[in-house]
Amino acid sequence: MKNILKYTFVVLAVGLTSCDPEFDSPVTDEGFYSSGTANLSKYVAVGNSLTAGYADGALYITGQENSYPNIMAEQFAFVGGGEFSQPLMNDNVGGLLYNGAQLTENRFVLAVGSDGSPGPVRLEGNPTTEITNKLSGPFNNMGVPGAKSFHLVAPGYGNAAGVPVGASNPYFARFSTTENATVIADAASQNATFFSLWIGNNDILSYATSGGSGIDQTGNLDPSTYGGNDITDPNVFASVYSQQVDALTAGGAKGVLINIPEVTSIPYFTTVPTNAIPLDAATAAALNAQFAAYNSQILPGLVANSVISAEEAALRMISFSAGQNYPIMTDDDLTDLTAILQGPPFNLPAPLATLLGQLRQVKANDLVVLTASSVLGSTPDPSNPQGVIGVSIPLSDQYVLAVSEQERITAASTAYNATIEALAAAKGLAYVDAKTALARVANGGVSFEGGVLSSQFVTGGAFSLDGVHPTPRGYAYTANLIIQAINQTYDATIPMVHIGNYGTIMTTNN
Repeated sequence: MKNILKYTFVVLAVGLTSCDPEFDSPVTDEGFYSSGTANLSKYVAVGNSLTAGYADGALYITGQENSYPNIMAEQFAFVGGGEFSQPLMNDNVGGLLYNGAQLTENRFVLAVGSDGSPGPVRLEGNPTTEITNKLSGPFNNMGVPGAKSFHLVAPGYGNAAGVPVGASNPYFARFSTTENATVIADAASQNATFFSLWIGNNDILSYATSGGSGIDQTGNLDPSTYGGNDITDPNVFASVYSQQVDALTAGGAKGVLINIPEVTSIPYFTTVPTNAIPLDAATAAALNAQFAAYNSQILPGLVANSVISAEEAALRMISFSAGQNYPIMTDDDLTDLTAILQGPPFNLPAPLATLLGQLRQVKANDLVVLTASSVLGSTPDPSNPQGVIGVSIPLSDQYVLAVSEQERITAASTAYNATIEALAAAKGLAYVDAKTALARVANGGVSFEGGVLSSQFVTGGAFSLDGVHPTPRGYAYTANLIIQAINQTYDATIPMVHIGNYGTIMTTNN
C-alpha cells in the first residue's frame, strides 16, 4: 500500500520571498498625525512568542525585525514615539546554544523534497546565539517565547542555570535583569508611557498542539503542579493577568490589551484533512473483513457485559470504503479495554487486545495536526508493507485533537477573554479582538491593497512554516489591528502600514 497518502503543498510563485518592509511615508505637515490622549514616547511590549516575532519554528533576527511591536514602534515615531530596542538573536539561523551545545532547533525554510514536493525543512547551519551570554538591557520588546500567563510573574524564570531542567526560559535568560527577576517586573521597571500586553495563548496552545496530551487544570489553583501541556485554570489566569495589568498601569501608563484567538483556526490544525487515507474498493473490503468480528462480536459483547455503552460502541466502530477514508487512531480519552479483551469471554492475544484497547476512527469534527502529514500513510517497518499508519497501525492520539479536547480549549479561552475584555474596560485601555480578526483570516481571508491574506498553509501569506506563528505580513496585519484600536480609544491618528510591503514565506534561496 505504497503512497497511500501523498501530501503535497501547492506553492505559488508570487509572494513567497521576504522583502524589506516599506512603511508609510511620513507626512511633513506638522500636526497631521497625532497620538491623541496617549503618550507613546516610551513603549514596552509584553507577551510571548507572538510579541517576540517568533516565526518558522524559531526566533531569528529577521523575524524580530518584523515583530508587530517593532512595526508599531516605527509608526509611533510619527507621533513622538521613542527608540524601540529588542533582545536580538545573533543570526538568522534561529537555534539557541547552552554552553556551546545546541538547545533549540533551527528555523524552517521552504524546500523541494526528493519526491519533488515543496515543504518545510530545518535550515542547515550552526546557530551562534549563546543564552549564557547575558544581554544588557533594558529592552522595549519583552516578548518571551514559550511563556504562559503565570510565567510572567514567576521569579527565576530567566535564570540560565534552570534551563537544562526546564525550570526557566532560555529566551528570557538572555536578557533578564537578574537571575531572580520576573518578566513583568522587568517590564514595569522601565516606567513606560504606553504598553501592549498579549499573553494567554500558550496557556492552551501546548495542550492543543500536543493533541490534548496534557491535563485540563480547571479547578487546580497551583500552577507549580502543572505539566508543560496542561490548560491553565481560568482563575489562575485572571489572577496573574490582573497583577500584570496593575503593574503596567501603576505609573499612569496607557496601553492596549489583546485577547486570545481560537487556536484551532491556525494552519497547524486546518491543513491536514481528516479523511486523508485514499483506498480502492478491494483494499477497503479487505480491511472491513479484518474488522468484521470486532464490529459485530467484540463491541456488542462489551455492551452486553456492561463494559461500555452502546454510544461508545458506535464511536469505536471501524469502517472503510472506496475513496477518502478517516484513519484509525488511539484515543486516550476512551477507556482502555486492553486487559478486558485479554480475559474471558474474549481471550484475545495481547498484541490484538492492545491494538483494540483504545481504538476508533478519526471523526469529521476532529482535527488532525500538521505534523501528522509526515507519518500518515507511511510504513514504519519496511519488512511489513501492510503495516500502514492510519490503516492497520493506529495514528497516535498526539496527532489528533478530538472534539472533546477542542471543547476544553474553547471553554478556557472564552474565560480568559472575558477577563481581558473586562480589565480593558475597567482600566480604560484599548482592546483588540484578535479572536474575531483571526476568524476572518481563516474564513475566506481579508483583503489588502495587494491581494488577500488567508490562513492557507504556505500560500495564504498570513502564517509562517510552523503553521502557528505569523509571517512578516501576518505581523503587519496584527500591528494594524492594534493601531486601529489605539486610534479609536485614544483619539489618535497613527498611520497604519501597507501589509503588502511585507514578505511571507522564506525559501532556502533567501
